[in-house]
Amino acid sequence: MIEIKVQNIVASTIFAEKLDLDVITKAIEETEYEPEQFPGLIFRLKNPKTATLLFRSGKANCTGAKNIGDVKTTIKIIAEKLKKLGVDVYKDPEIVIQNIVATSDLGNEFNLNEVAVALGLENVEYEPEQFPGLVYRIKEPRVAMLLFGSGKIVCAGARKIEDVSLAVEKLSKELSSLGLTSK
Repeated sequence: MIEIKVQNIVASTIFAEKLDLDVITKAIEETEYEPEQFPGLIFRLKNPKTATLLFRSGKANCTGAKNIGDVKTTIKIIAEKLKKLGVDVYKDPEIVIQNIVATSDLGNEFNLNEVAVALGLENVEYEPEQFPGLVYRIKEPRVAMLLFGSGKIVCAGARKIEDVSLAVEKLSKELSSLGLTSK
C-alpha cells in the first residue's frame, strides 16, 4: 500500500439563513473582514489549523484541514461561537467535501516524456516549459494527478479519502503495466 498524506481538505456548509459579518468580526478575535477587498469574512482557528470563509448568505467554506475530523471540529467551534452571538445556527449543518488534495511518492523516478506518450496524449497535459509536472486526468474516480519526474505525485479533486487511495493505486498499476517502473 502506497503511503498517502492529505495536505488540504476543502469543505462547504451553511451555518444559518444569513450572517451579519460586521457584527461577527467585531465580536470574534480570530476573524478578518475587509469587504472592499473580498466579500467574505475569514475565520482562522489555531487548533485545528484551518481558515473558514463566511458569507452573508450563511454559506461557508473551510480550508486547511488535514482530515475529516478537523473539518467537523472547525464547523462545530464556529457554530458554537456564532450561537453565543445570538445567530440562529442550523442544527447539525450538512458538511460537503468539495476537494481533497493529497501527496504521495511512487518511489520511482520517471521520464515524463515517456510517461506522456505511454498514458496517451489525450489524457495528459505536459508542457515542461510551463510546468515541471505532468497532469493526468483519471475518469474514475474523477481526479487530476500531477506526476513529477522524482516520482512524487499530487492528487487533486477527490471528494473522498478512498478515492485518493484508489486513484494513486490505479496510476501506480498503470505505470507498472506500461513497464515504466523499476519495481
